[in-house]
Amino acid sequence: MSTTGSQPGLVREAVEVLTFQAGYNTNAVLAGSAMLGLAAGVVGVLALLRRRSLVADAIGHATLPGVVAAFLVAVALGGTGRSLPVLLLGAAINGMAAVGCIFAILRYTRLREDAAIGIVLGVFFGVGVVMLSYVQDPANTGGASPAGLHHFIYGQTAAMRAGDAMFMAVLAVVAVAVVLTLFKELALGAFNADFARVLGYHVGVLDAIVLGLIVLVTVAGLQAVGLILVVALLVIPPVTARLWTDRLVPLVFIAGVVGLCTGFVGAAVSAVLPRTPAGSVIVLCGGAVFVLSLLVAPRHGAIATAGRRIAQRLRIAGDHFLEAAYEHRVSRRGETAIPQRTVDAMQRLWGWPVWMRPLVLGGLQRRGLMRRTEAGFELTEPGIASGARIARNHRLWEQYLLRYADIAPGHVDWSTDMVEHVLSPELVAELEAALADGGSENT
Repeated sequence: MSTTGSQPGLVREAVEVLTFQAGYNTNAVLAGSAMLGLAAGVVGVLALLRRRSLVADAIGHATLPGVVAAFLVAVALGGTGRSLPVLLLGAAINGMAAVGCIFAILRYTRLREDAAIGIVLGVFFGVGVVMLSYVQDPANTGGASPAGLHHFIYGQTAAMRAGDAMFMAVLAVVAVAVVLTLFKELALGAFNADFARVLGYHVGVLDAIVLGLIVLVTVAGLQAVGLILVVALLVIPPVTARLWTDRLVPLVFIAGVVGLCTGFVGAAVSAVLPRTPAGSVIVLCGGAVFVLSLLVAPRHGAIATAGRRIAQRLRIAGDHFLEAAYEHRVSRRGETAIPQRTVDAMQRLWGWPVWMRPLVLGGLQRRGLMRRTEAGFELTEPGIASGARIARNHRLWEQYLLRYADIAPGHVDWSTDMVEHVLSPELVAELEAALADGGSENT
C-alpha cells in the first residue's frame, strides 16, 4: 500500500476510535483507560501532598510476585489461572504486604523512607522475576500456560477484553468515590497531620486509606500500563496540575482531567497503531502534557517565570537609575540633566548587558518618570518623587540594619540593595516607628 493511500485510512481509523465508533471492545478499553487515568490523577494528588508518590513505585513492583502467586494458586485449585480478577487480587494482597514491610522497616530500624522503599521494591520485584521464570516450565504448573503474565510488567492494553476493561473502570470509580466521600478528612491529613490529630482524627487511618487507594489504582493499572510505569500515572497528572493552580480543589480537578485525557488518548493511539506499547504511549502522552504545562503555565511555567524575573530585574535596574539620578540632581544643584557619559558610567558600574539599557531607559520614559533632552536624561516631577522615595527607603533600611541587625558597615549597602526594592508602605512605616523609638527620626 502506498504512503498516500494509507494516510487517509489511518486518519479515518483515528477518527472512528476517538469518536467511539471502533467497536464495543475498543470503546470499553478506551473508557477503562480514561477512568483509570481519572482515578490515578485524583488519588495521585493525595499521594503527592502526603509525600507517598514513590510508595506507588514500590507497590507496583511488588505486585509481580502477587500476580504469579495468584496464578499458581488458581491452577492448584483446578482453575486456568487466567482470570483477571484473581490475578489482580493477588497483586493487591502483595501490594499491601509491601506497604506493611515499608512501614515495619521504618518503625523497627533507623533507615529512612527512601532506603526502605528501595529495599522492598528490589526484593519483591526480584522474587517476582524468579517466580515468573519458575512458571515458564509447564512441569511446574501442571501443564497450565502462563502466557500473558509477563505483560503485567509493561502492560498490554490491546490484550484487554471488554470485561477486563470494565473491571478496571469499576476499581477506578471506587477509588474516586472514596476520595470524594472522604475528601475533607484526607485533605486535612495530607496538609496538616498534627492539626488533624487535635481535631480527633486518626491520622494512621487516613494514611492507611490513602495507601489503600494507591494500591487500588496501581492494581487497576497493571494491565493497561504495567507495574513499572503505573507510578507515572500517579505522579504526572498531579504535578502537571500543580503548575496551573495553588488551590486544592482546582488541583484535584485538573489532575483528574489530565489523567483522564492521558489515559484516553494513549489508549486511542494504541488502538490505531497496534504495534505501539500502550503503557508507554499513555505515559508519553502525560509527559507531553507536563512539558507543555512546564513551558506555558501562567503562574509556574518556565516562560512566565522567566518573564517575571526579567521584569523584576528591569524594575530594580530602573529603581537604581532613578535613585542615582535623584542623588545626582541633589548633589549638583544647577545640573538637572544627567549627561550621556554619566549614564555610560552607571551602566558599567551596574554591569548592565547591552540589551538592558534601552529597555530600562525606555520603560522609565514610557512611565513618564524621565525624558530625553539635548543635555542627556532628565527626571520629571513624578520621577523626582520616585527617586526621593527610593533613596529614602535605602537610607531607612541602611540605618535599621546598622542599629538592630548588627550588620557590618561594609556589608550594609549590599544588603540594602537586595531589600530596598521590595519594601512595602506598611513595612516602611514600621521601620520609621522603630527608628523613631530608638532616637533616629531623621533618616
